[in-house]
Amino acid sequence: MQRRTLLSLALCSSLSFAASQTRTNVIQVSTLLENDPATEIAEQILRLAYQRVGMSLTVKKFPGERSLYSANNGETDGELYRKIGMERDYPNLIIVPVPLQTYEIVIFTQATDFVVHGWESLRPFVIGYVKGIKIIEQNTEGMRVEQAATMRQAFLKMSLGRSDIVVANRSSGLAVLKELNMTDVHVLRPALASFAVFHYLHKKHEQLVPKLTAALKQMQSDKSIENIQKEVMRKLEIPSAKTN
Repeated sequence: MQRRTLLSLALCSSLSFAASQTRTNVIQVSTLLENDPATEIAEQILRLAYQRVGMSLTVKKFPGERSLYSANNGETDGELYRKIGMERDYPNLIIVPVPLQTYEIVIFTQATDFVVHGWESLRPFVIGYVKGIKIIEQNTEGMRVEQAATMRQAFLKMSLGRSDIVVANRSSGLAVLKELNMTDVHVLRPALASFAVFHYLHKKHEQLVPKLTAALKQMQSDKSIENIQKEVMRKLEIPSAKTN
């Protein structure tokens, strides 16, 4: 009886240790509630990077700014991708300093045409965008805005006349327009902003930053990052933008 009890205790301890190891080898990160090429690219790149350091990645999607709040308060282990400088407003987040891709913020329009001279040229219009994209929120402060939970909703609101334009990442916007078959929307030039985006981890995982940095640098060198970017865009058959 005593021997059976000891074996049971040993088995429980072993299972508990295995479960603990499994949990610590899985990183769960948050991102915006959006299915778009930029998110798919970042997710594929980071899945491979985590695999190279002996870990796995899961992604949890949230509406709006809740994604950043969840990462900053430790509810998730980090943020899938954001622009540089997020740690100023979210001090618990640590950047992994290797760019995953370049984000290009542009203006989408159906019937509103104008000469683009930076963010200030948006002031006369009602601006649609996805809530939680900090660069757009910061640069349209004091302007008339129509926020949406998703890119799809932002374009549908524009089609209903609730906004004049939609400001969004170029590739993400084109993917949604293709899905909605909105062929009368075009992109104004030049872009409002173009910048690299990075992965962020909660500070409790600070020890992972050097390992992930090395893995991502290796992926830059062996063209894994570039190949993932090209393959995602090819599969989605994102059309070239009409430009003014």
